[in-house]
Amino acid sequence: MRIALIHALAHSVAPINEELARAWPQAERMNLLDDSLSADLARNGCGLDATMHERFEALAAYAEGTGARAILFTCSAFGPCIEAVAQRRPHMPVLKPNEAMVAEAVAAAGGGRIGLVASFAPTLASMPAEFPADTDLASGLAEGAMEALNRGDGVGHDDLVVEAARRLVGQGCGVIALAQFSMARAQAAVHRALGVPVLTTPGSAVRALQRRLGG
Repeated sequence: MRIALIHALAHSVAPINEELARAWPQAERMNLLDDSLSADLARNGCGLDATMHERFEALAAYAEGTGARAILFTCSAFGPCIEAVAQRRPHMPVLKPNEAMVAEAVAAAGGGRIGLVASFAPTLASMPAEFPADTDLASGLAEGAMEALNRGDGVGHDDLVVEAARRLVGQGCGVIALAQFSMARAQAAVHRALGVPVLTTPGSAVRALQRRLGG
């Protein structure tokens, strides 16, 4: 069973592959990386325009053409592009990176406040709208965390994520959701420091794919 994993950040590749290898080793993984997507979004000022939609459709069409049974996108700043891809493919699961985690976070919070931590600023412009309208949501940027990871400073990345999560727990958040796939590595550190449930996009996404595909 081939699952296509489409990435806009190189740092997203390892977390989802590691989670699939651990939780669903029978799944065949196919990885497509276009790391210019995030760079172009961050600098061009055009947002998710027609050109960006076309690029996502081209990647999805290629993946489907190789025989993929499902597509999981792993960058959380491109929700509308992914939704358009999914609308064209009612015959197969096409998952946004965070939709499964959103559902699990809402269930875990039980009406309480959820803290959403991102390390890529555009995510905080698009992802909150994916939560139900009545969700009590607070969000925060782990400023500098992505840059630390780019330098190879994993510990520094995790420390910055912990501090961003700590601020949200101080605002009454009882569940922390880590928005980027690349942030999954900080899950244990956040949980140790704060003692609250911490959800990651790879973990939630794999569980959702298993349910959808009978894994």
